[in-house]
Amino acid sequence: MAEPRDDETSFGFRTVKTGEKARLVRSVFDSVASKYDLMNDLMSGGVHRVWKSVFLDRIGPQPGEQLIDVAGGTGDIAAGFLKRADERPSAERKAPAKAVICDINYEMLKAGETRPDMIALGERLTRVTGDAENLPFPDKSFDTYTIAFGIRNVTDMDAALSNAYRVLKPGGRFFCLEFSHPITEGLQKAYDAYSFSVIPWLGEKVADDRDSYQYLVESIRKFPAQEAFAARINKAGFAQVKYENLSAGVAAIHSGWRV
Repeated sequence: MAEPRDDETSFGFRTVKTGEKARLVRSVFDSVASKYDLMNDLMSGGVHRVWKSVFLDRIGPQPGEQLIDVAGGTGDIAAGFLKRADERPSAERKAPAKAVICDINYEMLKAGETRPDMIALGERLTRVTGDAENLPFPDKSFDTYTIAFGIRNVTDMDAALSNAYRVLKPGGRFFCLEFSHPITEGLQKAYDAYSFSVIPWLGEKVADDRDSYQYLVESIRKFPAQEAFAARINKAGFAQVKYENLSAGVAAIHSGWRV
């Protein structure tokens, strides 16, 4: 498959004009928003909840911290961050942690508003419609930046990483949870067989939208391998960049520090 030209980018396995991708991605998530949480459980057999729990373990939320959760959708990571910060022994002696969910897709943000766990967090959790490549926040605003299953959908990944660096305070931490590349050929083949046959079928039966889930599967295959993505995080300026495979590389956690 030929590489896209400078004015082109990938949208799954399709090549589209760079300026078109954000609109196409927005259309996908507008379509799937109302069934997004349910589909995540069905597609992964609930394993995405385990991955997110490990992700939050690695972050280690603390009282008083300010989180920005980019492409945060319905809010799993932001809510988990605040709850874990509240459980720390020092929570009663410090100001509570706060979180901002920033997502380009209003429908995804709206889908999370009625969840009881989100309502319980009150004003500590805010939602902002914004683009990962041009975040509407000042420099050095946040202690922690998270993006879970979202960075593969941006048009310019390097611009998104640069913005992550920009909005973090010195010493701030970057964490990304994303589908990745299984570490053995056999597992990759089995994963491909499942992904391309079962996930679009589930999308059609449950969400009445086969095409959006076909794109989501294809976007996973287009995402850089672990070492290549780590190199891009390092290029954005982050220090101590590392990654940890989950489920033998089906997903991975990438992290780094803002110096």
